[in-house]
Amino acid sequence: MTDHPPGAAPTPPTFWQAFLYWLRLGFLSFGGPAGQIALMHEDLVERKRWISERRFLHALNYCMVLPGPEAQQLATYIGWLMHRTWGGIVAGGLFVLPSLFILIALSWVYMAWGHVPAVAGALYGIKPAVTAIVVSAAVRIGSRALKNGWLWGIAAAAFFAIFALGWPFPLIVLMAGVTGFIGGRVAPEKFSVGGGHGAASASHGPAVIDDHTPPPAHARFTWGRFWRVLGVCLALWAAVVGGLALWLGWNAVLTQMAWFFTKAALLTFGGAYAVLPYVYQGAVEHFQWLTPAQMIDGLALGETTPGPLIMVVSYVGFVGGWTKALFGPDALPLAGVVAATVVTFFTFLPSFCFILLGAPFIESTHGKLGFTAPLTGITAAVVGVIVNLAVFFAYHVLWPHGLGGGFEWAAALIGAVAALALLRFKVGVIPVVLASGGAGLVCQLVSGAGA
Repeated sequence: MTDHPPGAAPTPPTFWQAFLYWLRLGFLSFGGPAGQIALMHEDLVERKRWISERRFLHALNYCMVLPGPEAQQLATYIGWLMHRTWGGIVAGGLFVLPSLFILIALSWVYMAWGHVPAVAGALYGIKPAVTAIVVSAAVRIGSRALKNGWLWGIAAAAFFAIFALGWPFPLIVLMAGVTGFIGGRVAPEKFSVGGGHGAASASHGPAVIDDHTPPPAHARFTWGRFWRVLGVCLALWAAVVGGLALWLGWNAVLTQMAWFFTKAALLTFGGAYAVLPYVYQGAVEHFQWLTPAQMIDGLALGETTPGPLIMVVSYVGFVGGWTKALFGPDALPLAGVVAATVVTFFTFLPSFCFILLGAPFIESTHGKLGFTAPLTGITAAVVGVIVNLAVFFAYHVLWPHGLGGGFEWAAALIGAVAALALLRFKVGVIPVVLASGGAGLVCQLVSGAGA
C-alpha cells in the first residue's frame, strides 16, 4: 500500500511530481465526492504519505463546511499546503480541467447528433437511471443525516417549500441554517450529528506533513495576507464580470450566466445534488437556456465523467450558449465552448478563494469547527430538496408528454432495475448508467422493428 519503507519518512515531492499526480487524479476521479476523497486518502495518506491522517481529516472537515465541491477544495488545500498558492491552483485546476474538456466534447456530440436513433435510444435508457441515481443520493444522504424527528421535520418542510410553495433554493438554505443555529442552542443533542468524518486515529508511518509538523511560513495566518487574497479574488471576479457587461451588456446571456453561477457556487452546501434544483429553477424555468429533458441528459453525462458532479453546470453553459446562438448560427460550437468556460470559471472561483483565504487560519487552529449545528440543519433540508429533484426527474421521464400523454413502462422498468442495483447491490454509478443506456438502445431497436 505504500511507496516507502514503513519506518522511513518519505521525501517531500517536488512541484512537478505533485503536478503529475494532480493531473493523473483529474482523469481518474470518478465516483463522486466519496470516491474521490477515498482515492486521495489512499494515495496521499496511505501510499505516498505526503500528509498524515489527522492533517488530512482536519483539512477535509474545513472543506465540508464550505459551499462548493469538497473533494476539489480538499485537493486545492493539500496542493496549497505543499507548494504555496500555485500548488493549490494547480491541484484544484487539474481536478476540474480534464472533466471540462471531456464534457465539452460530449456536449458537442449531444447537441450535434443527439437525435440520431442510436444516441436517442441510449439516452432513453440513461434518463430513468439518472432518476434512480438521484433517489439513491437522497437515501444515502438521508440515512446519514436524518437521525431524529427534528431533522426529518426540516427535510419534510424543505420538500414542501420547494415542491408546493415554489420557494427559491437560497431561501430554503437560509431558513434551514437559521433553524439549525437556533436548534443547536435549544436542543444541542439533536443537532450534533453532522460534520464528522471519524476518528483520526490511524497511522500509516511518518508523513511529509505529519501530525506535529509546524505549518510552513506561507501557511501562517496574517490579516495582511487575508486582505490581499480577498482583494485579488474580488478584483478577478469583478474584472471578468465587468468585462462581459461592458462587451455585451448586463442582460446578455454570458453576463447573466456569470452572475447566476456565482450565486449557485455560494449555495452548494451538501454537494451538487443540493444545488441542482436551484440550477434547474434558473437555467430551465427562468432563463430557458435548456429544456427539462436536456437537463436530465446533462446529469447523465456528468455522472459518467471524472471530476466533481457540479461540472454538469459546464454542460448547462454549453447547451445554453449553443441554444441561444451567442455568435450567430454559423458558430454554435464556439458559443457552447465559450459559455461552458465562463460558467466553469464562475462556479469554481469561489472555491479557490475560500481555500486560499481560510486555510491559513485552519492550519493555525487544528481544533474542531463550530459550524456543525447550522450545517446539520442545511444537510437535512438538502434531503427534502433532493427528493423534489427526484420527483421532477421521474415525472419528465415517465410522462414525457404530460399526464395525459401515456406512461413509459419501459423507462419505469429500467429505472426500477437501476434503483435496485444501486440501493440493494451497491453497483457503481458508471456500470448502471452504461447498462441502462444499452437497455434503452435495445428498446429503441425493438420499437423500431415493430413500427
